[in-house]
Amino acid sequence: MEPYTHVVKYYECDRMGVTHHSNYIRFMEETRIDWMDRLGYGFERMEAEGVVSPVVAISCNFKHTTTFKDVIEIELKVAEMSALKISFAYTMRVAGKVVCTATSTHCFLEGGRPVVLKDRFPELYNAIAASFPACPGI
Repeated sequence: MEPYTHVVKYYECDRMGVTHHSNYIRFMEETRIDWMDRLGYGFERMEAEGVVSPVVAISCNFKHTTTFKDVIEIELKVAEMSALKISFAYTMRVAGKVVCTATSTHCFLEGGRPVVLKDRFPELYNAIAASFPACPGI
């Protein structure tokens, strides 16, 4: 799948002219939303079917700074998937240079209770599995 592209906005930078670290979390969410849309199972559909997927863990490793108008290409991979959780790995690059690596872990809930995605939402599970067949746990 093609990487997601984000162009750094002026308001995303701090007084030093560097992209504020908190924005990388937003970039990760933008990437996940884009990926889900490309799978044909966007967040609107997922939520209409009664499932939500909150973040339960997140980490970022900043390698180089980015600044206003930098074009960040974000590669997303499913790092691991279990019955109740999914972990994504992100590699962010500017002009081919890695600027950030990150991970996020999410669970699946229906009505506030954990659900086994493969059993309750097999179409979504199968779409994820088809997208990343070599992923552990799939």
